[in-house]
Amino acid sequence: MVFCVLEEMRIRSLGVIDDAVVELSPGFTAVTGETGAGKTMVVTSLGLLLGGRADPALVRMGSKAAVVEGRIVMRPDAPAALRAEEAGAELDDGALLISRTVSAEGRSRAHVGGRSVPVGLLGELADDLVAVHGQTDQQGLLRPARQRQALDRYAGDAVAVPLEKYGAAYRRLRTVSAELDEITTRARERAQEADLLRFGLDEIAAVEPRAGEDAELAAEAERLGHAESLAGAAQLAHAALAGDPEDPEGVDATTLVAGAHRALESVRSHDVALGALAERIGELGILLADVAGELAGYADDLDADPLRLAAVEERRAALTQLTRKYGTADGGLDAVLQWAQTGAARLLELDGDDERIGELTAERDALRAELSGMAQALTDARTEAAARFASAVTAELASLAMPHARVSIDIRQAEDPSGEGVEVGGRAVAYGPTGADEVELLLAPHPGAQPRPIAKGASGGELSRVMLAVEVVFAGSDPVPTYLFDEVDAGVGGKAAVEVGRRLAKLARSAQVVVVTHLPQVAAFADRQLLVEKTNDGSVTRSGVTVLEGEDRIRELSRMLAGQEDSETARAHAEELLAAARADG
Repeated sequence: MVFCVLEEMRIRSLGVIDDAVVELSPGFTAVTGETGAGKTMVVTSLGLLLGGRADPALVRMGSKAAVVEGRIVMRPDAPAALRAEEAGAELDDGALLISRTVSAEGRSRAHVGGRSVPVGLLGELADDLVAVHGQTDQQGLLRPARQRQALDRYAGDAVAVPLEKYGAAYRRLRTVSAELDEITTRARERAQEADLLRFGLDEIAAVEPRAGEDAELAAEAERLGHAESLAGAAQLAHAALAGDPEDPEGVDATTLVAGAHRALESVRSHDVALGALAERIGELGILLADVAGELAGYADDLDADPLRLAAVEERRAALTQLTRKYGTADGGLDAVLQWAQTGAARLLELDGDDERIGELTAERDALRAELSGMAQALTDARTEAAARFASAVTAELASLAMPHARVSIDIRQAEDPSGEGVEVGGRAVAYGPTGADEVELLLAPHPGAQPRPIAKGASGGELSRVMLAVEVVFAGSDPVPTYLFDEVDAGVGGKAAVEVGRRLAKLARSAQVVVVTHLPQVAAFADRQLLVEKTNDGSVTRSGVTVLEGEDRIRELSRMLAGQEDSETARAHAEELLAAARADG
């Protein structure tokens, strides 16, 4: 069941199109018009809605911005509807409204369901909405790498599941190999680094610094260097507080305070305030006595030891040398200790290289063996899918007037002369992130012809039909509901063109199909035909998009057939094409 249908697009100020509404059929819509009329702008507009690159050159001359709006009818449980809902968008009466604005300055904005969203969201929605197949895709499919991607896409989970497991193992192998190469190729540098670390750690260990030791030694050196002056000052202060035994007549602070306390003590009971003062003076006397005692002890204990001072300065010099070599200007000894801690950890890592090399080598060999089995599984899955894919494309070619053509897919592996590859089929072969397989699409256009790469084995018309058959087969395996074919029928004519139209009409029974075409045989099979035409009012060229019905459609088909809308022969042929298409449907 089709989840979504692109109902219409409105295009404003894009290229040659001034303002046009493109109304699409839920079945098969053909977009026609003369060369240069703007058919390509229809494809470009859809590309913008799908998150394509915004090129300011697309903005119509004289306009500030180009705007493309799309209305997509979809079920609420459609994948695109659910993803849009996650982004905060809402359906409008069962339709998702998408718009894209590109300014002449190159700025781009996107809106989904009435909500401004990143342009990247449009690309995410596109995966569930539309598959675009055009001449650019044809050229891409001529490359073997793209053909391998196409085969994998066709195979589905049969390849996707083992490929995901293979990819994870491959990435791990790359990581392991890179680390192993880094260790082994830089062995000398790492050995030199280890030697420098050992030397530094040994030098620091020989000194045995302690945290905060530099500050402690600086304070001790300052005290020892001024021991005599410190002792003299302490003695003078002690004499001022407690008196000098050699001067009995001298006055000291302790005696004076004691006298003051006695004077107040005798009368303190007469006044509470004075009693409080007497209490404080008493406390002051006790404090003076304590300080005087400590000053006496300080002076007695202070030792002006030149040997100790020399030892302190020598220790400080050793610490300063470590700080210069392993510390920082403002980090002091703490930075040296931090360097030692970090260096010891790094040395353990470097000393463990030999063990690490053994571990990595074992893991690398195990991963290679594992990848060999995974690569073989991928080859087997691709081989099975290739047979089905080739058969399906060959059947499509029979419907496109190439009944004797045969398509096959060559899956091969390149030898790895280095011996470092994975083993597939008993041989060491080169491998990469997607396995060991090289995939190439081959064509034998008629019986007896040798299969050759499609780029070499098909004429222009045959190549277009082969590519269309490939695209149709892909369309049958893709989960998207809408397919846009941009002139993939180029180089096809006559009976083959009729078959192309018939095949697209058949595809449109199960999906929405939009085809930009110059072939009347294809357009005749469409459920709806849109004409893109230019008019010139003398100053501004505008393009409009018109739904063709009845006489107008016959006139357009006549123009496509003979270049003349009023040719009786062309009209008869056009009517015949329409009648045949309707009868076929």
